[in-house]
Amino acid sequence: MDIAEFDYDLPPELIAQEPLPERDASRLLVLDRRSGETSHHAFRELPSLLAPGDLLVVNRSRVIPARLLGRRASGGEAEVLLVRDRGDGRWEALVRPGRHLRPGQRVTVDDDLSVVIESEALREDGTRQVRLLSRRRDVEGALERCGHTPLPPYIRRPDRPADRERYQTVYAREPGSVAAPTAGLHFTAPLLARLAERGVERAEVLLHVGPGTFQPVKAPQVEDHRVGAEARVVPPETAAAMERTRARGGRVLAVGTTTVRALESAARADGTVAAAEGETELVIVPGHRFRAVDAILTNFHLPRSSLLLLVAAFAGREAVLKAYAEAVQERYRFYSYGDAMLIT
Repeated sequence: MDIAEFDYDLPPELIAQEPLPERDASRLLVLDRRSGETSHHAFRELPSLLAPGDLLVVNRSRVIPARLLGRRASGGEAEVLLVRDRGDGRWEALVRPGRHLRPGQRVTVDDDLSVVIESEALREDGTRQVRLLSRRRDVEGALERCGHTPLPPYIRRPDRPADRERYQTVYAREPGSVAAPTAGLHFTAPLLARLAERGVERAEVLLHVGPGTFQPVKAPQVEDHRVGAEARVVPPETAAAMERTRARGGRVLAVGTTTVRALESAARADGTVAAAEGETELVIVPGHRFRAVDAILTNFHLPRSSLLLLVAAFAGREAVLKAYAEAVQERYRFYSYGDAMLIT
């Protein structure tokens, strides 16, 4: 399929620049993928839209303050986006301006933290190996103090201290993502408690989100698109919870495309899911046979993105783009800090 078939028009003012004061005050568009029918709700109505015995699977990854702003030896500005921790202070990272940052050069972030470029590009996306150096020998503490929340580029403002908490799910625990699994941003502790009271079970996966997940698809044919490897874990208790859900006739609802990819990458041919740990490069495009997931809770995604391809693979391209057009007409808020969509 041609990537141009996954384009749509979006007025710029519908791109959410700020989170709502209350997480669960977001709107929720529900799409029935079999009938194509849609309905409109508040996100806090989610418990009434699910059934006792359903299973909610979330991604517990935590966003790190991965964006480092500093200066080169010449005095020019530089930016380092940490992508993957390789241990002992070494990271895979994207750097700017790449042509002025060669191996051996240093970016000074502050008096305590600097970044040494250790390699040329490791792969096509320009990722380099870098090393973080802290005079106090506390790289983690220096990152927390100096790092910026890696807000996506369509949020056209500098990050603020409040983003440290709001660009993070309430159940995030394990640091490692450079972008939030944004479908989970709408949940609050009281809402999760109401879901439990409703009889909706909850389980977790771990997928550390890399920048490739959110980059536009450049391949003309969607089947040729690739994303970088991302660390993922499907715990044994999650695989067991899914088996219980299937046995009682419940649905598996994946919160976010990252959760979908984690579960589908561990799915067997018979629809069961194995406990798994390692990396996944799974790209889901139309034609994919879903084995693990019965419903998806997601945000609205960029045109020509791998995330839009995944949603279209699940619900059908025409149904999804029709629902997106309806969301535009109804003035939904789009992208990371925007509203949500439930596809059943």
